[in-house]
Amino acid sequence: MTTTTLPAATTTARRLPRLGGFSPTYLALELRRTVRNRRTVIFTLVMPAALFLLFGTGHGSAGDRVGAGNVTAYVLVSMAVYGAMLASTSAGATVSIERAAGWTRQLRLTPLRPGAYVAVKLAVAMVLGGVSIAVAYLVGSTSKASMPAHVWVETALLGWLCSLVFAAFGLFMGYLLPSENVMQVLGPVLGVLAFAGGLFVPIDQMGSTFATLAKFSPTYGVGQIARYPLTHGGGLLAAVVNVAVWTAVFVAGAAWRYRRDTARV
Repeated sequence: MTTTTLPAATTTARRLPRLGGFSPTYLALELRRTVRNRRTVIFTLVMPAALFLLFGTGHGSAGDRVGAGNVTAYVLVSMAVYGAMLASTSAGATVSIERAAGWTRQLRLTPLRPGAYVAVKLAVAMVLGGVSIAVAYLVGSTSKASMPAHVWVETALLGWLCSLVFAAFGLFMGYLLPSENVMQVLGPVLGVLAFAGGLFVPIDQMGSTFATLAKFSPTYGVGQIARYPLTHGGGLLAAVVNVAVWTAVFVAGAAWRYRRDTARV
């Protein structure tokens, strides 16, 4: 009686990559691939600066005082938040294109863990959101925007951290919408959300009904938190709750759609 010895390759468990495959190299490759998209570059570099120059510097009240700064600074923070929304959402939504091309299915054949894939997508979205804010603030520093140095740093940092809400939103929409429609849908939706949340028009200038409804928009909390070091306006706790709830909703939605997507053969 003979005994058949199996090859060592079949008896040795495949070693899983550290951190599930999340690495600086993979992150750099994703960033390089994302910035090759001209639409992403326009959203990240051009849109926030252009909106700030359009709305923040071309009116007679630009130099009026608002909190620790002036109206121009107030508009700068709002437009930087809007730019970060666009950049982080569009970066998260690229998963829709990858799904349509079959790339995500190919990745399932590799040792890359699902959590690492999602983490890289969120990290890319946050990097682009940070770049968008940095560009807007660079342009703002050459204008009449006025606020203390620490407020420049605090508003930029808070706006960037809160853009995680829209990174998760973009990921959710990327799994929910078909690739040929995702950006056509998200562009107008983000514009409406920005208006409804008080980024284009201050909440106190809306009617009472619209002002009440605005507090339930995901952009309301982000804008209020980002502008707080400048304005020290009330409602900070409500803004924090708003951001926390919407982040949880979008993350849960993305996880739900991701599980359904990976269950497909």
